[in-house]
Amino acid sequence: IMAITSAVCNSFKTEVLQAEHNFTASSGNTFNLALYTSSATLNKSTTAYSSSNEISNTSGSAYSAKGKALTSVTPALSTDTACCDFADVSWTSASFTANGCLIFNDSHSSDAAVCAIAFGGDKTVSSGTFTIQFPTADASNAILRIA
Repeated sequence: IMAITSAVCNSFKTEVLQAEHNFTASSGNTFNLALYTSSATLNKSTTAYSSSNEISNTSGSAYSAKGKALTSVTPALSTDTACCDFADVSWTSASFTANGCLIFNDSHSSDAAVCAIAFGGDKTVSSGTFTIQFPTADASNAILRIA
């Protein structure tokens, strides 16, 4: 069964302890967000970016392979939880359908996966703006949290 499940990737958990990812806003790595169709399999076992079942770069879709670079917000503490945040990202004049996404480290030699996010179903945009809105960067909501 093909499916996208929201999860922090297991490989990322060990790579953090090996200092392979730097989320510092001005001097850290480049993280991308790539969009995928419902045919993709993304979950806690995903280890790296793949173009397999990434949404297609059709005429007028405004989407390019590997998605878009994210603007990182330097991690901070919320009570005792370290939180990572990104600025919202949008594709304008877009026409495509996405079922989920993968955040990955584009600076890493293997395009190492960070987390997979399921959208809860297909999300379609037709000649409009497709926006990924990140949640509040706090201990309960941040897209990436270490407690």
